Amino acid sequence: MMFFKTTIEDSGLFRGYTDWHSHLLPGVDDGIKTFDDALHILRRYEELGVSHVWLTPHVMEDYPNRPADLRDRFAEFIGKYSGNIQLHLGSENMLDCLFERRLETDDLLPITDEADHLLVETSYFSEPVNFWETIDLIQCRGYHVVLAHPERYRYMDHRDYIRLKEKNVKFQLNVPSLSGFYGCQARDNAKWLLSKGYYDLSGFDLHSVKSLDFILHSKVRKSLLSAVNSIAQPHPL
Repeated sequence: MMFFKTTIEDSGLFRGYTDWHSHLLPGVDDGIKTFDDALHILRRYEELGVSHVWLTPHVMEDYPNRPADLRDRFAEFIGKYSGNIQLHLGSENMLDCLFERRLETDDLLPITDEADHLLVETSYFSEPVNFWETIDLIQCRGYHVVLAHPERYRYMDHRDYIRLKEKNVKFQLNVPSLSGFYGCQARDNAKWLLSKGYYDLSGFDLHSVKSLDFILHSKVRKSLLSAVNSIAQPHPL
């Protein structure tokens, strides 16, 4: 079976790739802490052929980042970066009380060039209060909902995924899920979602240099990575 696997680094996935989910903006959440580490990852990304990276720091009660402050930090960061990857600022929004207040005032950092998609997440273990109503509210305010790494939510099953897709929620795959990086359940869920064509975009959700090195050398079935490539190329949104 190993004959049909390749490392993520050697798969060719990164050529022209858009990483829609990363924690590379230094010092704002549980991701990269220093400019040097962030720049190191971007240099590796350049070698691999990555073309676009969305920096999506957490906005949540544990990390109550204000969009204005994140924009200032992003401006400082791009001032230190002289490579050829196109960098973009968004956010990963936890569906909590802080998000509800931000949504009311439209104080948000969407993703996509049109700034009309919101990357959101929930607890891994329990469904948020008023989860489905919040999805409706986001859409009523004119945003497309992008659910980050749906394969990782332990409380969700196939019925939840189907219902979300029926509500036109878009799904973002964490590519490392396919290698078992987050455990067997997330891996199996990711394979099922990929087989159904439920993913709309993908990313690596990088938090550290160490995790990048581990992920690049992880082995995944070539057929799965080919399926990921089909949603990554061309630009999906």
